[in-house]
Amino acid sequence: MAISLQKGQKVSLKKTSSAGLGEILVNLNWNAKPVSKGLLSSLFSGSGIDLDLGCLFELKDGSKGTVQALGNAFGSLNQAPYISLDGDDRTGAAATGENLRINGNQISRIKRVLVYTFIYEGVANWQQADATVTIKYPGAEDLIVKMDSFNSSQKMCGLALFENVNDETFSVEKIVQFYPGHEALDRAFGWGLRWKAGRK
Repeated sequence: MAISLQKGQKVSLKKTSSAGLGEILVNLNWNAKPVSKGLLSSLFSGSGIDLDLGCLFELKDGSKGTVQALGNAFGSLNQAPYISLDGDDRTGAAATGENLRINGNQISRIKRVLVYTFIYEGVANWQQADATVTIKYPGAEDLIVKMDSFNSSQKMCGLALFENVNDETFSVEKIVQFYPGHEALDRAFGWGLRWKAGRK
């Protein structure tokens, strides 16, 4: 059983034990090789889409940063920022997609997390990428964040915002809003990081 979130909808992830929320898994899966016909086919010849999963984080101590493959910022689950990225699926062929893990037992140290995806390589055709994010945590139904807004040629998409409510609950909101890049996403949510170009 799963719950498909609507844009702007918020749900709560609450402690299910004295230990805390446990591990929250954010999984991104997508269609790496869009099939196109007619005039658009040349856009996709020989090249698929490389979607990257990542997040902006802000901790209670004021620390801010990002977890993503770009810049090899894979994070850490058991020390700050208590968020880690499993690896980098360059093709979309991996059955498990890309996974971001949040240590829910450290919720009291985490203020907010903005999960995003961006097209590192390939044409910005979100409809044919058909990306879906699944949020899993112990003792609850899966949350589905479907990228069902397609009319954008911009390569960055804010997916879901986790906010600490009372050190025992994360509020999760479906965002699915597109931006030209990291800086624009940062400004929209008031993170205030300094950005520079990078490669992986």
